[in-house]
Amino acid sequence: MTIKATVNYHVKSQQSQAFHFDVDGIAGNLLSPELVETPVYVQDLGDGAYPVNFNDDGILFTHSPSSVSHFSNTSDWQTAYETEITELLKHSIHAQEVYVFDHTLRIDDPKATRKPARNVHNDYSSQGAHQRLADLMGTQKAREFQQGHFGFVNIWRPVEHPIITSPLGFIKPSSMQADDWMNIELIYPDREGQILGVAANPNHQWFYQANMQPEDVIIFNIYDNRGRPHLAHSALDIIGQPDSPIPRKSIETRTLVRYI
Repeated sequence: MTIKATVNYHVKSQQSQAFHFDVDGIAGNLLSPELVETPVYVQDLGDGAYPVNFNDDGILFTHSPSSVSHFSNTSDWQTAYETEITELLKHSIHAQEVYVFDHTLRIDDPKATRKPARNVHNDYSSQGAHQRLADLMGTQKAREFQQGHFGFVNIWRPVEHPIITSPLGFIKPSSMQADDWMNIELIYPDREGQILGVAANPNHQWFYQANMQPEDVIIFNIYDNRGRPHLAHSALDIIGQPDSPIPRKSIETRTLVRYI
């Protein structure tokens, strides 16, 4: 089934563009660059007519139940969950080493500190990925990684309830053009980074998986130094969908991986 949804594309500009986080010291206070709301058609992968795989498309949808069901602000669940993530990536994408470095719990609620990301983007530019590698591993260790095959890979899953509203959607990499991408700066109180924003293109082929359960996960490539495709993605606002009493709640885990 194909749905119609809206996403927020970035806008090409001669000027530097940036997200400013926690502005004025207020957690969650965000200033955004220019975005344009755009309707898109999105194919449900559950139809089976639109197969994707990690090697060719940089993405894998799989079933992976977790022993963790509640992701609180404390860290008592992290060891068990990170062990599961490590084994999942070693088995499913043949990662040799896995370094888990961030978990982001998002709730589609105006009061939430972290809401679903509604801009069409990829988490790192090439420059941003290599800077993040150095930040995480140090300069010397980063050089060792750069001499081999490494990547940044995200794992996304619903939390507590099935996803009813604002599911996570992706653009098939083969439907994108090189000039669809643009660098967007990230300005945090204590550091800076760089992501890739995406400009609108009517040739983009959007897809998602409907009715994802907490046992379902998405593994998707953010950066690969050997050229595996990375994914433009965004939360989808489905046109005509009634409000749901259960807001979308999800957790996204960021990892650095080394391959054989």
